[in-house]
Amino acid sequence: MSTQDWRNRRVLILGAARQGKALARYLIAHGARVALNDIQPCAKLDLSDLADLNLLMMEASALPEGSIWQALPTGASVLVCGGHPLSLLNDCELVCVSGGVPLDLPIVQAARARSIPLSNDAQLFFEACPAPIIGITGSAGKTTTTALVGEMLKAAGRVTWVGGNIGNPLITEVERIQPTDAVVMELSSFQLELMTRSPHIACVTNITPNHLDRHGTMEAYIAAKQRILDFQSAEDWCVLSADNAVTAALPARARKVWFSLRPLAKHCQGAWMDERGGLWVRIGDTHELICHRSALKLMGEHNVANVLAAAAISILAGAPIDAVRQVAATFRGVAHRLELIAERNGVRWYDDSIATTPERLIAALRCFEGQSVILLCGGRDKHLPWEEAAQRMRAQCKAVVCFGEMAPMVAEHLARVPGKAQWIVVPALREAVLVADALAQPGDVVLLSPGGTSFDAFKDFAERGERFRQWVNELP
Repeated sequence: MSTQDWRNRRVLILGAARQGKALARYLIAHGARVALNDIQPCAKLDLSDLADLNLLMMEASALPEGSIWQALPTGASVLVCGGHPLSLLNDCELVCVSGGVPLDLPIVQAARARSIPLSNDAQLFFEACPAPIIGITGSAGKTTTTALVGEMLKAAGRVTWVGGNIGNPLITEVERIQPTDAVVMELSSFQLELMTRSPHIACVTNITPNHLDRHGTMEAYIAAKQRILDFQSAEDWCVLSADNAVTAALPARARKVWFSLRPLAKHCQGAWMDERGGLWVRIGDTHELICHRSALKLMGEHNVANVLAAAAISILAGAPIDAVRQVAATFRGVAHRLELIAERNGVRWYDDSIATTPERLIAALRCFEGQSVILLCGGRDKHLPWEEAAQRMRAQCKAVVCFGEMAPMVAEHLARVPGKAQWIVVPALREAVLVADALAQPGDVVLLSPGGTSFDAFKDFAERGERFRQWVNELP
């Protein structure tokens, strides 16, 4: 049940995408008066899933002077599109910022200057959720780890809710969650920036350069990730990578549990891989072999680390080792993460659209060492370092097809380093698919692992992956 009385509270929600719409539905159901606001004009927004809320619609340019709350009929809520007018703050009691909305936006800064509290859907879920929460963040691997933990707890017989940044904003489910249920929540740095609650079990899979276009500096990005631990107590748990220098140094009040691709010291609790590839867990009374890495269906060492993190989290949450073993050996991954989407004329096509950083691109290439790879790389850059990725691409790939907004930048980096790979610049992903098909020979791997975001051409990485699959399947 909700811990707050929202009746007639005046709440501004910035961003009318998935998170914003879910939060608007929750708050209106609890009696709040909501102004849902988006920079896009109403005609460009998909509002079909809000039809039953009977929101009044208004373009920002037509907003009345003064307080919008006084201009609305009693109890009504409104959707304001086409800008973020500061007048929306008049008489506002709370501003909820969706993940994609930057905190340096003038309306957010103005809200802070007026001492209007800021929040988001994740924070309100934490305040209302009756069950202990497992929260997972990281620069890479958080979605796979979240999905693995969800499956391990379900295999243990727990009623399990999985969501957050992974897909379903859990605020929409909070009324159905029981105190004995398991809640597994992926949290992004964008969400964590505003949060003043921490989960009972928190995991940071790793921290490497990412989202510097949003956070500005690596220090600010690390500080955002650190917030998942900042509000824990000594009775809570944190699960950290011992292999990542940043996570290994994070301060925490909670009890620390580690995961590593190398054996852990005997005094450490956690999960690790031994020299022969055996995956082990040692937490409390549990000291067991999970399985051998050869038993995993997931590709790459980064996914071995994800399985180890998930095993440690699940054991802490009460899952028996048999449930952990079962899922570790059968889990085949999440869509758009090194997903084999087609095998045509002896050529294997992989969708790794989730790879929106150079580091994730490198991790994907490591999975295909010794194979002939045609890499599709492009999208929009996050202002991240590309030197190491360029060296890896030139040394390992047969060819690199650069597409999208950042294609010229990637090509410049490739030109600066020696190697065997040729590279080709094309305008967009569809042309990249056609070029890759023309270059590919039987035995080759065509890998979409872009290294950049999808926002130059698609609404998100999932749409980019789906269109990639469509275009591959349409090849003659």
